[in-house]
Amino acid sequence: MSRKALISVFDKSGIVEFAKELHEMGWEIISTGGTSKKLHEAGIAVKDISDLTGFPECFDGRVKTLHPKVEGGLLAIRDNELHCTQMNELGIEPIDIVVCNLYPFKQTVLKPGVSHEEIVENIDIGGPTMIRAASKNYKFVSVLTDPADYAQVIAEIKEYGDTTPETKEMLAAKTFIHTSHYDTLIADYFKKRLGIKYPDTMTVTYEKKQDLRYGENPHQSAAFYASIKGTEGTLCGAKQLHGKELSYNNIGDTDGALEALKEFTEPTIVAAKHANPCGVASAETIAEAFKKAYEADPVSIFGGIVASNREIDAATAEQMAKIFLEVVVAPSFSKEALDILTQKKNIRLLELPDICKKEDGVKAKTVLGGFLLQDLDNELFNESDLKVVTEKAPTEKEMEDLLFAMKVVKHAKSNGIALAKDKCTTGVGPGQVSRIWALENAIRQGAERIAGSVLASDAFFPFSDCVEAAHAAGVTAIIQPGGSVRDQESIDAANKYGIAMVFTGMRHFKH
Repeated sequence: MSRKALISVFDKSGIVEFAKELHEMGWEIISTGGTSKKLHEAGIAVKDISDLTGFPECFDGRVKTLHPKVEGGLLAIRDNELHCTQMNELGIEPIDIVVCNLYPFKQTVLKPGVSHEEIVENIDIGGPTMIRAASKNYKFVSVLTDPADYAQVIAEIKEYGDTTPETKEMLAAKTFIHTSHYDTLIADYFKKRLGIKYPDTMTVTYEKKQDLRYGENPHQSAAFYASIKGTEGTLCGAKQLHGKELSYNNIGDTDGALEALKEFTEPTIVAAKHANPCGVASAETIAEAFKKAYEADPVSIFGGIVASNREIDAATAEQMAKIFLEVVVAPSFSKEALDILTQKKNIRLLELPDICKKEDGVKAKTVLGGFLLQDLDNELFNESDLKVVTEKAPTEKEMEDLLFAMKVVKHAKSNGIALAKDKCTTGVGPGQVSRIWALENAIRQGAERIAGSVLASDAFFPFSDCVEAAHAAGVTAIIQPGGSVRDQESIDAANKYGIAMVFTGMRHFKH
């Protein structure tokens, strides 16, 4: 009895060559629909699936391999005497290789304007059933879902007469990863369609974008995975134009810069270090914005990340070229800017056309043994909750700077403080265990530039000490969420020093 291979593929790349090799080695080829037609046209003898099952393909091809003669031929344990007896009694012949890749659900769901009906029609049923059955019985059946594996299987059959046990198990593992990914894509589609945000069980799926040299530290391995859809405006959707490959820390830090940049619509530069904003500025031109952001903290920007929401032009590139930057990400780069910046061997230049696009949905954070999901923090405050709580109201210019500073501090790790003047940070104090320490760090950083600045805090003041320190540094107005049982102490201190204070009613912790 000749050995049998069942071939039924949507992606037909390499399949004719693979089938020819098997045929020349005496294998019997069984096939379905379009695959059968393609192999026939290539001059390969093929047995149609209906000839094997004795039942016609039906319902527009929805049912063709769902049959005991197929599933039995895959699942029967070849060294089990009872199974072998039953196979003989039922007229079931063993199938030794299955080659199958599935209906293009991912490609379909990503098509613009695709209908629900078309999406549902591209949910494969028989294919996953068949390859899962073959993979369960991997000791006896080789299952191929990826054309990249064809050459290895052919080489092993030629050398050993069969696929090796190690390869069979590897192919089975690859199949279960593949079907898990496929089913999760389908589940994600229906969850989104029906607005199911937090189901009782959660499966997620991503595709590897690249292996990384190492993680946060050289002794840690790492890889970068991308979402299947919705990568516009994210680092996953960026095109690298120049420089070394991104590192784990580059990716995390650039993501932090991008999140902050999305708060702004006018020409803005966000310089970031360790995912915290260190210099942020808005101006009439992007070159001017970069100059201001650099001068806001010329120390921390060294070896940092720069994100721009406008094209990098020659004037901006000339400034950037004077310092060491790890990454520059922007919607585009002028030819002149690229000529300047590519002179620096190691700088990574990333083009991200939809850099201003904001994401909707949820964000995950891993913890030991699990992960957390929450809504993305896409709000700054509700206009109706904005409230001046002091005797003195901020001037129009102070209010403009207060809102600028609040956009910055929202993206600094908590406890966070941002000081700003003329739409430019004068000091940022992120990630402290005490709010007064965050403020003291921001003041120390800004030094003499602090006078006349405004202050934004990501959460309320638990004591009046921050107002005292702000006054001593020359701060003229403060914006904070409010909500402390001791709010009045801070309000009284602000009134004492003639500082305007605004409550937003919305906290922005970032842990």
